[in-house]
Parts: sequence; structure tokens; C-alpha cells
Amino acid sequence: MNEPEARAELVRLSRSLFERGYSVGSAGNVSVAVADGLLVTPTNSCLGSLEAGRIAKLDGGGRHVSGDSPSKEVFLHRAFYETRPGTGAVVHLHSTYATALSCLADIDPDNAIPPLTPYVVMRVGRVRLLPYLRPGDPALGDAIRALGGACAAVLLANHGPVVAARDLRSAVFAAEELEETARLALLLRGLPARMLEPARIDELERAFGPGAGG
Repeated sequence: MNEPEARAELVRLSRSLFERGYSVGSAGNVSVAVADGLLVTPTNSCLGSLEAGRIAKLDGGGRHVSGDSPSKEVFLHRAFYETRPGTGAVVHLHSTYATALSCLADIDPDNAIPPLTPYVVMRVGRVRLLPYLRPGDPALGDAIRALGGACAAVLLANHGPVVAARDLRSAVFAAEELEETARLALLLRGLPARMLEPARIDELERAFGPGAGG
């Protein structure tokens, strides 16, 4: 889509996330790729009340060229664009259940979101837990780069999820699926839950791709 369309879509989908409780206050940030750079939600902005003309724009080198100042966590977004070819959008939320899961001491750092349903495999894929660093610390971007593009989504310890996908709609859907699966994981905690077997996961990946919109 062209830049005006991308700005309008960013406003619309961000408002939808806010209105349905996936972000509160000024939490969370969203970006979308355009032909000559990135559009990023401004720092300290509310996803429920963005203005299309005030969305920050970065050029291909990451320099701020127009709009309000970009989110202080823009490095999370750039790390995905740099390491996962075909990334068209990134969504970072502080959604309740995924953030709660990120605070638990005993979740698997290599597979932080359990494969409970085929849809989390299809839309999100394997999620790595990254160690806690303060919000705004560029080292979080380095931690994502260190994955070498192996994951389309990560869970920041005590912070929340970051999801990349081929376009904004797919990134939003994947972030929603991650949150719903985190909710299921917490509801099932302590119960003898049945996970999808590795052969079933392989079957899904062969049929639908590696998750988060490919």
C-alpha cells in the first residue's frame, strides 16, 4: 500500500488493539514499512488516539525525517526489519496475558509460548524469551539481531511481546494469537495439558510456513 494508506491502516488497527484492551495508556508501539523507510508510532502516544499526520517517519538509514519523535523502542522494530527479509510490520504490546507469562520464572526461554493450538504455530511460530533489560535499552535490539531472523516473535522478560510479519494486518493477527495462547497457557497451568507433538508442528510448518505471516 502507499504511504497515506499505510498511515490510515496504522491508525485504524492500533485503535482496534487499544479498544479491545491489548494496550493501555501509552503502552505499546507499532511500525509498518513503506517504500522509502518506516512509519512508527510516536513516543508516549496512545494507540487509541493516533493522528495519521503525526506518525513518525524514518528513512532507510533509520534517521527521523518527519512527524513526531518515534517510540523510544524503535530499535526493537529495526532489528526485525534488518534480520528477517520480507518483514513489513512489527507490533510490540504490553498485553496482559503475554506479559504475565513473561514474568514467570519457569517458562522455557527457547519456546516461551507453548504449542497448544495449530493457530499459534501457523500465525506466530516459536517464540524466544529474551532476558530483562530496561525499556529503551538498545541492547534489546542487539538481542533480537543475535537470533539471526530465526524467530518472528519474541517475549521480552517482564515486559511483553514483539511480533513481526509480512504486513500490518498479519502482525496484528499474530500478536492477538500470541496473547490468546498466553491466556490459554495460564488457564491450563498446573493441569495435564496436551501440547501439539513435534510431527504435528512440522506438518503445520510445511503446509502454512514458519508463522507470523511467513
